[in-house]
Amino acid sequence: MTPATSALPSLRERAATFGLSDSEYDLLVQRIGRHPNALEAAIVGAMWSEHCGYKNSRPLFKAFPTEGPQVLQGPGENAGVVDIGDGWGVAFKMESHNHPSAVEPVQGAATGVGGILRDIFAMGARPFAVLDSLRFGDPASPRTRFLVNGVVEGISHYGNAIGVPTVGGEVTFHPSYQENPLVNVMALGLLRHEDLAKGTMGEVGNVIVYVGSKTGRDGLGGAVFASADLSDASQADRPAVQVGDPFMEKLLLEATLEAIQAGVVAGVQDMGAAGLVSSTCEMAYRAGLGITMNLDDVPTRESGMVPMELCLSESQERMILVPVPGREQELYDLLEKWELDVVNIGQVEEHHNYRLLWKGEVVCDLPVDLLNEAPKYTRQGVESPEIKAARERDLSGIAVPDDLGAVLLQLLSHPTIASKRPIFERYDHQVMTNTVVVPGAADAAVLRVRGSGMGVAATSDCNPRFVQLDPYVGAAAAVAEAARNLACVGATPLAITDNLNFGNPYRPEVYYQLEQAVQGIGDACRALNTPVTGGNVSLYNQYVEAGRTVAIHPTPTIGMVGVLPDIEQRATLALKGEGQVLYLLGEVGDSIGASQYLETVHGLEAGQVPPLDLGLEQRVIDGALQLIRAGLTTTAHDCAEGGLAVALSEMAIAGNVGLTVELSTDARPDAALFGEAHSRIVLAVDAGKAARVEAELAHLQVPFARLGQSGGENVTISLPRQRVELSVTLSELRAAYEEPLRAVLA
Repeated sequence: MTPATSALPSLRERAATFGLSDSEYDLLVQRIGRHPNALEAAIVGAMWSEHCGYKNSRPLFKAFPTEGPQVLQGPGENAGVVDIGDGWGVAFKMESHNHPSAVEPVQGAATGVGGILRDIFAMGARPFAVLDSLRFGDPASPRTRFLVNGVVEGISHYGNAIGVPTVGGEVTFHPSYQENPLVNVMALGLLRHEDLAKGTMGEVGNVIVYVGSKTGRDGLGGAVFASADLSDASQADRPAVQVGDPFMEKLLLEATLEAIQAGVVAGVQDMGAAGLVSSTCEMAYRAGLGITMNLDDVPTRESGMVPMELCLSESQERMILVPVPGREQELYDLLEKWELDVVNIGQVEEHHNYRLLWKGEVVCDLPVDLLNEAPKYTRQGVESPEIKAARERDLSGIAVPDDLGAVLLQLLSHPTIASKRPIFERYDHQVMTNTVVVPGAADAAVLRVRGSGMGVAATSDCNPRFVQLDPYVGAAAAVAEAARNLACVGATPLAITDNLNFGNPYRPEVYYQLEQAVQGIGDACRALNTPVTGGNVSLYNQYVEAGRTVAIHPTPTIGMVGVLPDIEQRATLALKGEGQVLYLLGEVGDSIGASQYLETVHGLEAGQVPPLDLGLEQRVIDGALQLIRAGLTTTAHDCAEGGLAVALSEMAIAGNVGLTVELSTDARPDAALFGEAHSRIVLAVDAGKAARVEAELAHLQVPFARLGQSGGENVTISLPRQRVELSVTLSELRAAYEEPLRAVLA
């Protein structure tokens, strides 16, 4: 297999086309004691890519807590799994399809949904919810409108067709995502503990079974494509975008779950990034064994396919199953019932190598360990001087606008804050009839667990502006806000999955952001008892144009799940009528730093991110949960982008009832109204329960303020010490809040 000596320099010179640096190519030669052939170089390049090998991020993950009594399966498998009680588990995972969506938004987003669903049912769990976290550029731009419409179409097409509800998520608009949108998709599935499956090979002699769609040329080079900067030439990478078939996926889902529940499979693995290669060599690695596969047996839908294409195609709807020895025919019979391609393509060996045959020749023979142990890099991060200067900027000279009511309307109409109804109404969020709290009704989705009185809540969150200005606090705040979102529906936070979206890690300022964000997530998860069960890293999210590099705002998206022991004890954000007493758990806040208000009204992304006290955060979460579970409130809403005034307005709009609030604070008016201090939840309580609520909060040592009450046709907020008042009608608020995204999706 060793190439001719005259060809060796040319293969090394082509290392970059395989996703390898010169030094990595030399390391490969050193580790195997010879020069690879082109197929081997390509396979190693895919497995050592950032997308598969996490070579710049994995060393940082030691900062993550990954264990806890609630964790049934932590990092290292297709998805994490947490125990929710009564023998039930929830499998959940988040992944990205950013680069594919930038060049082909419909299929890029659709196959992102398909891929994450396969990760869930590969664990033996039936998918029952999808959430999407999306980031786009200027909503007035034709390109942004093209991307938004395409991504929404792709998500709805795949999710609606396969019959899994899309129940939540978030959407952010910012110029940094103009050419590099982010499409992060989170999926959840339910399983009984005894049905938990693993992606392993079993034992020597087991056969390796290919199941699902035939292999084509779509998705070629996808892992390497996702591990490089986008550029003007990226449209040429459209073949690296897969094409999905949700109806085939539905067959694969049902067949895989039936096989797992029948006990006829020893291992299950989705063919994701790097296709056949990654799925099979990862399974072999977990088992500590080798494999021999015959590429001639791989089902194809195009003629003339060669080993490079067969190995690295990322055609969708394909799985690898390893039968329990002696039960192979049972598996074949079961799969045949679902009319799926089922082919024995190899077997598990004792030799610890990844060995591929083609037309009777050995075309790849590499150690399994080598493929799965990409070189790890620990870099020196250096904070950007420009970002440091922006964070330390003195904001005391910023003028307070005269018309704060107009500012409130301006914020409500910002597409990041405005109603996402024009997006989520395109998704089927009630299919399967488990969705109890629908999109837009609360800070998190809630789904019932049939056959029990429990519920599962899920949310995703990240404020990229916070992370840009202070990656440690900003990332920790994303964990805290996700936990707060779950508490607002009555769910105990259990664990997280993350999607770490950053620019090029070889840039010191980007590596600094990544390093600090990972540490912030780890510290917040430890404080809030929400271990990390898995996730995804998406680097190189930057666009090169005419020699200028535009990186996204760092976006470590947090997906979090929680449990409601009694699904009837839950809350939503809408005010439930007139005469309710309004409370703020937490502090009013006194800073405009890093706020959406400062960016939208004053054109500045600057100032200190509000400080985060994780002890206070836990007390606020515990206070909200205690009140909801005691039946003292059914209305709770987190304060986030736009601050307290926006949160109150959203509650009034949802409930179609006004409110009157008085803020007793010495803070500047715009800070009190629109500042984005952490650890704050607004509650609405029936007047007859107010005394009990106050006593309970005092007992729990949760700081709180009685704000006012619901009623009337206006949202009126006064600050008597500053002699300031804003009052806006519900109809004005609703028009500002509900219309902006309809224009984008027209």
